[in-house]
Amino acid sequence: MIALLTGRLAFKAPTHLALDVQGVGYEVFVPLSTFYNLPDLNQTVSLSIHTHVREDAIQLFGFVTQQEKDAFVLLTTVSGIGPKSALGILSALPVSDLVSAIQSGDVDKLETVPGVGKKTAGRIVLELKEKAAKLHPAMALTSEVSPAGQDAMFDDALSALTNLGYRAQDAKEALKRVRQSRTEPVSLQVLIRETLKDLARG
Repeated sequence: MIALLTGRLAFKAPTHLALDVQGVGYEVFVPLSTFYNLPDLNQTVSLSIHTHVREDAIQLFGFVTQQEKDAFVLLTTVSGIGPKSALGILSALPVSDLVSAIQSGDVDKLETVPGVGKKTAGRIVLELKEKAAKLHPAMALTSEVSPAGQDAMFDDALSALTNLGYRAQDAKEALKRVRQSRTEPVSLQVLIRETLKDLARG
């Protein structure tokens, strides 16, 4: 099984990337939390890899931190949660927030994740409450972005949200609300996280 890949970042998108490892291109699916922390194209990056083997395919899931990978693997042990669902959860909730929600039994917070209903949220809390303590929360990046990069960031955030299943118009309006409510420049990660909260409130 592939557990780690280091190579040139040939392509990146909010849901997946292509890693050139000595001339071999690997398609790797990633959560938004990993996407935020990727370097520029053609730079070298190392990813912790989870290899998922199915009857009809072998899929690679990559993470910048071991904590993200551990959280991903833990989520896939829950009945009814597959790799893509686990990625969606990590895209919507940082590991620290996920662990906090599980340990406090905050089913409502887990339900804000697209595709996670009350039953699934309940199973996550029930099955992972004791195991979640083993996860070390990953620290979020808080680097600020200059105003000149805000328009490009808006487009990146919109792309990420539509990839998570939100309607483009709904995501665009929520992004505008969040951006208008902030007086200072924010990172892409903060912009998306705040917009997800806005969308969850309806």
